[in-house]
Amino acid sequence: MPVTIADLMSKMPGAFIPEKAQGLDVVLQFDFTGKEAGSWNAVIKDGAVKVEQGKHASPTMTLTADSDDYIALFTGQLDPMQAFMQGKLKLQGDLNLAMKMTQFFKMR
Repeated sequence: MPVTIADLMSKMPGAFIPEKAQGLDVVLQFDFTGKEAGSWNAVIKDGAVKVEQGKHASPTMTLTADSDDYIALFTGQLDPMQAFMQGKLKLQGDLNLAMKMTQFFKMR
């Protein structure tokens, strides 16, 4: 069965590593285009993450990508830096946060 955006977003809390996100109070906004167009947000605060569907009023960082490309990132078929350089992954806001994301979420 193919992986969906909803699958990835629902697994995000289980992949969260609280000790790597100490002191963070941020909102990650995910805007997807393509087959599974839609918006999700993840609020990281007090060593916990809460993921919800929809747009957040004040995101710290916004990641925009085609849903297929985002799935490819998380399944190891697309390199994150390459995706960014090719314009497949667009970031707005706190770009340092994007680099740190790989530290406080277990990939795969």
